[in-house]
Amino acid sequence: MSSHQLKKGDKKIINAWAFYDWANSVYPLVITTAIFPVFYEASVYHTTEVVNGEEVKYVTIFGYNVVNTALISFVSAIAFLLVSIMVPFLSGIADYLGNKKRFLQFFCYLGAISCMGLYFFSASYILPSLLIYLLAAIGFWGSLVYYNAYLPEIAFEKDHDHISAKGFSLGYLGSALLLILCLGLVMTETMPAKWAFVLTGIWWIGFAQVTFRKLPNTRRVKTGEKGVVWKGFKELKKVFKELKSTTRLKRFLAAFFLYSMGVQTVMLMAVYFGAKEISWPSEDKSKAGLIISVLIIQFVAIGGAYLLSWLSGKLGNLNALKIVVLSWVAICVSALWITTPVHFYIIAACVGLIMGGIQALSRSTYAKFLPETKDTSSYFSFYDVAEKIGIVIGTLSYGLLEQITGSMRNSIFSLIVFFALGFILLLLVPKHEKPVTN
Repeated sequence: MSSHQLKKGDKKIINAWAFYDWANSVYPLVITTAIFPVFYEASVYHTTEVVNGEEVKYVTIFGYNVVNTALISFVSAIAFLLVSIMVPFLSGIADYLGNKKRFLQFFCYLGAISCMGLYFFSASYILPSLLIYLLAAIGFWGSLVYYNAYLPEIAFEKDHDHISAKGFSLGYLGSALLLILCLGLVMTETMPAKWAFVLTGIWWIGFAQVTFRKLPNTRRVKTGEKGVVWKGFKELKKVFKELKSTTRLKRFLAAFFLYSMGVQTVMLMAVYFGAKEISWPSEDKSKAGLIISVLIIQFVAIGGAYLLSWLSGKLGNLNALKIVVLSWVAICVSALWITTPVHFYIIAACVGLIMGGIQALSRSTYAKFLPETKDTSSYFSFYDVAEKIGIVIGTLSYGLLEQITGSMRNSIFSLIVFFALGFILLLLVPKHEKPVTN
């Protein structure tokens, strides 16, 4: 039990809370974006076939041959589907049962231990391996529910943006440091790539103790309200009904849902694409080149975030988003023809330039379009669930196209469709709210 009392505005508690970003941000960078995709694509398969002149790697599961990278797309989709179902439950319990710290610790340990378990990931026992990958994702996203739920309790509303940005910057720096360390160890052959998964879990658990030592337990809120577990779903249903009377917010959310499918799928699958579709000089240079491309995205994204912020200030949020989403269409079309490492690095830089700010700009635009309400948490819960469901559809579509055609390059067409439709819907979002008449 922590000896610290829950006092809003306490800088020590706030700093400890923000430091959890330093601890857990290694998961999305090392596991979902950089090193694990390189390891998985190269080593996880049972048979190979030549399809349209390209070697395709297959994993046999439940008696079916599935393209290895399509399979990881499907598993990612399942993970996000489970998370999108769990989020309303978790939000309701976090709000009313108290003791968020224990729930935060549980999901942290589930995710971190599962990351370490990825050391044993092998095509020889594919189902247990995929289950470990699934649990790592659930641990990461589940812990974020409770992590985010602490913010209103430890900080005043006027400080939320600043504190969130502090957490983000700590997470960016920490994850980049570990990735560079792992890259150095792998490239100097000091350790095999799979040891990076163990280091990720140790880093996550180890630095999370800074947060757990200072972050206090929350008190249970006694309430006569029934159906606490279902409260999250009731809030989502309420928001869905209220959206019918807000033309601007409703259309923007539809556009966000579509282009977010593309953005999140690119983030999850870009390295797999680079590993399969780019002609690298050797396997070692392939591993190094792919991780370097991730670092390019990371560092360029910093400048991209500032650039997009400046652009939205000059042109307005909607116009800035239209330019960015249209840029995504252009990048995806260009990716249909890239074959060399240099091309891939250029595409990575372009992705970083616009990825750095599209999520922040989307969220701030959504916040500006909200109707007059005190229940903003319910609206953002709806926003988060919509994003997760979008990822499910995006990764499923991407994986299915690859499975059917045998080429990940063909999967890019699904991304082009998502971004193009999102751009069209952005054109239909009015500058000012228009009342809905029945």
